[in-house]
Amino acid sequence: MPPHLDSGAGASGAPLHLLVLLHGAGGQHGGGDHIALAHAIRHGALLLIPDALSTSWDFLRGGFGPDLAFLDRALLWTMQRYQVDEQAMALAGFSDGASYALSVGLMNGHLFSDILAFSPGFMAPLRREGQPRIFVAHGKEDPVLAVQRGHDIAQRLTQEGYDVSYEEFDGAHIVSPPVARAALQRLET
Repeated sequence: MPPHLDSGAGASGAPLHLLVLLHGAGGQHGGGDHIALAHAIRHGALLLIPDALSTSWDFLRGGFGPDLAFLDRALLWTMQRYQVDEQAMALAGFSDGASYALSVGLMNGHLFSDILAFSPGFMAPLRREGQPRIFVAHGKEDPVLAVQRGHDIAQRLTQEGYDVSYEEFDGAHIVSPPVARAALQRLET
């Protein structure tokens, strides 16, 4: 553990930003985990990378349940041990994790200030609370989830009054490093 985290606060004693990163099917991050780790180290932020209890997130298998409960416990554990800036908590995901991040993040917009969705397939929040900022990115040549899905999600959220940034990039079903860095930089504003 880095020495400046021993007290549960950042090096300056300030609360820490928290980024929660959700994987895609089979535990894949599309390269986003390395980018998020570099960002967390550079900015002195906390990075929480939970695993789904199966190959993907519970909602994709029939409804919210054990994964959501596990995520809740992981957040509680983190917040009990570290001084987290409650105005700077982001939920991010790739592929299935992006769909889960959108769904869970929109239901908990009072908790998450930002949602970052890389190659999402859908969103299905049971309710909506708060007004998190939303970043959606999708590869134009994505063979797994068509780019139109990301476009439609971003357009719908914009029409519903959310602050949305949408990026299409030349690439397939991955987290584009330049786009991911831009999304993470947005968290610092």
